[in-house]
Amino acid sequence: MEERYQPKTIEEKWQRIWEENKTFRVTEDVGKPKYYVLEMFPYPSGRIHMGHVRVYAIGDVLARFKRMRGYNVLHPMGWDAFGLPAENAAIERGIHPAKWTMENIGYMRDQLRKMGISYDWDREIATCDPEYYRWEQLIFIRMLERGLAYRKRSTVNWCPSCQTVLANEQVESGRCWRCESEVTKRDIDGWFFKITSYAEELLDWCDRLTGWPERVITMQKNWIGRSEGAEFDLPVVGHPGLTVRVFTTRPDTVFGMTYAVLAPDHPLVDRLVTAADEKAEVERFRAEVLKQSEQERIAEDRPKRGLRLSARVVNPFNGREIPLFIADYVLMIYGTGAIMAVPGEDQRDWDFAKAYGLDIIETVKRPLNWTGEAYTADGVKINSGFLDGLTVAEAKRRAIDWLVERGFGEGKVNYRLRDWGISRQRYWGAPIPVMYCDACGMVPEKEENLPVVLPHDVEISGKGGSPLAGHPAFVSAECPRCGGQARRETDTMDTFVESSWYFLRYCSPHYNKGMVAPDAAAYWMPVDQYIGGIEHAVLHLLYARFYTKVLRDLGLVNVDEPFKALLSQGMVVKDGAKMSKSKGNVVSDDVIREKYGADTGRLFELFAGPPEKDLEWSDQGVEGGYRFLTRLWRFTFQHRDILVAARSNVAQNELSADIRNLYRLIHRTIKKVTEDIEERFHFNTAIAAVMELFNALSASAQDESGLEGGAPVIKAGLETIIVLLYPFVPHVTSELWEALNHKAALDGVAWPDYSAAALEEEQLLIVVQVNGKIRSKITVPADVTQERIETEALADPKVMGFLNGKKVQRIVHVPRRLVNIVVEG
Repeated sequence: MEERYQPKTIEEKWQRIWEENKTFRVTEDVGKPKYYVLEMFPYPSGRIHMGHVRVYAIGDVLARFKRMRGYNVLHPMGWDAFGLPAENAAIERGIHPAKWTMENIGYMRDQLRKMGISYDWDREIATCDPEYYRWEQLIFIRMLERGLAYRKRSTVNWCPSCQTVLANEQVESGRCWRCESEVTKRDIDGWFFKITSYAEELLDWCDRLTGWPERVITMQKNWIGRSEGAEFDLPVVGHPGLTVRVFTTRPDTVFGMTYAVLAPDHPLVDRLVTAADEKAEVERFRAEVLKQSEQERIAEDRPKRGLRLSARVVNPFNGREIPLFIADYVLMIYGTGAIMAVPGEDQRDWDFAKAYGLDIIETVKRPLNWTGEAYTADGVKINSGFLDGLTVAEAKRRAIDWLVERGFGEGKVNYRLRDWGISRQRYWGAPIPVMYCDACGMVPEKEENLPVVLPHDVEISGKGGSPLAGHPAFVSAECPRCGGQARRETDTMDTFVESSWYFLRYCSPHYNKGMVAPDAAAYWMPVDQYIGGIEHAVLHLLYARFYTKVLRDLGLVNVDEPFKALLSQGMVVKDGAKMSKSKGNVVSDDVIREKYGADTGRLFELFAGPPEKDLEWSDQGVEGGYRFLTRLWRFTFQHRDILVAARSNVAQNELSADIRNLYRLIHRTIKKVTEDIEERFHFNTAIAAVMELFNALSASAQDESGLEGGAPVIKAGLETIIVLLYPFVPHVTSELWEALNHKAALDGVAWPDYSAAALEEEQLLIVVQVNGKIRSKITVPADVTQERIETEALADPKVMGFLNGKKVQRIVHVPRRLVNIVVEG
């Protein structure tokens, strides 16, 4: 190899070697500890840019590092291949989703190989493969049998342009997140997974996920949204037998109820509103509310809007009639879709009461000099009838007892979490394995007939719902129960279903007797380190946790949680915005790789900042990474002959003081890099430490006597640098390792250990203060006593000038660093 750094040639060479040798192929080995590292698999949208590279580079550092540490590492890759973009591409470009998807997979696979990511490509999967989704169809049937999958009519967000249902999170300011069309509401039949049956367990396990970021845990807890309180009835005035069922977490505040609120889409609204003019007002208000997302409606920092109805309700605790409203901040999906309002103790209700001129009654005694608005802290009950004098906790229990004794209500636990709607009225997804028979009703497909394969000969227009409905050969089927004529379900599954178990399939991707081979799942699961963006903090992660627990209860896996630890990497930002095709600010991975090499791109993204923080793209930073690798390359070839010939071991007493310091720096660097990768994921500071060592190495080599006398240490330092950098820049380090005449490839080299003895300093630099001000510095042997340090500090000429015969009152020590001489006056 020439002394000029040629990344393209080097990288092609080592990628070919890794592929030919199956270097990263892995099987179960009970004799070694396992480590399963996984980046969230990508949607094959066409091209990987530098905004994507970061997550793969992070995963590769951990995979290579753990392999060097003696672990049996599983590091797979696959494709989240179903989804709406492929169908939209078919409409826009006249290319079938399958063809578009597979072409993109081919291109992206080639990009990942050229990055040098250490994947076991023998385990590659694509979720659009019938041999993949057949198993989730089987699990659907198992869930159907156990009541965990069911069909019901519900009101959904509907995008008229995409012709599909949208999750609440996909509605932004009343518009579709993808095409920005105005979203409408529609009642349709759809399939749901009963995730609410696992709400309590999902919440309980949040506190056991100690390897997850606290931010993500908080988001999961808030999404599940456990609330403990009471449900009870408010009779409607003038409508005997008609009541409004409300839920509250503060039953102690019932005597402060001054109004009640229904969600705008609550079914009681249409029963209570009969006059034509009031109906028109209600419809106008509903239309305005529909333009807002649920997140916008419940946001604390926005004004609350409502409409007062002519109907009134009665507070059962004191018999008082109170007004009834519909308001945007009350959601039908939470609790009962109706609330009692207590503005004295709820800030949201206080804001609304002030806006609409409603009474505010305080039911908890305020502290002295209280000047706030709603009071939400603990205290003694006032203005609360039989609850007066009780604490808030006591009053909650007493109020619930009162409701139960009179049959007005009950204690209740509610969750914000709703069942998971999995139906999609689109083509490019996994078929739902049920059919409808006039004689038998809804019937699941026979297991031996799975998979229900998605047909490819369809016409995709993007209009009028799923194209499957217009495919007679797919729709027409034989009833598995009676043998009569039946029609297949034409909805397909939400793509979150595929991504809720793909990590299991990697354990045994070619197993044909079930979703996962039991022995393989028992060995590899759970995933030890999962890596992905914060945008997946709720839905994907929550669904994957739920699905894993279902599989556990079905006897297919023996773990409670899929991911032991989670790293949510920050975004790559360019020109003030997240790097993305839609923003037009992407930097092509191909361009960076062709100009600087894959190692340079990896090095920049790992060095530019901690992985959990956003990274600001910098062309200068990329240039700097390339210059560093070029310097390392030149240094190695410039001194190769001397270093190859140098002894591998040398006694420290044979070394000069400068070379002994270099020896200590080598071991300090090993210690820091090991801890930065293993304990903190501070890849940027790990790389910085290696660069610092390289600078010291270069300085020592420039001194001719240092290179001659210290060649063994300089050789050890260079080899240490190459090994420590290998997880970050595997191509160039592999080439340099070979250039130093090592017969075994760097891929099989163990991670270096540091010597604790080598970390010890021979001399210490002690700062000397007088009355807290630095007056001098002294150098002492590392094994010196405290008394000797005091003696030398007091005898130091600079210090003596500040003592000037004054009485020393005491001497304060900071071991190995500082002494402070405190004198009178």
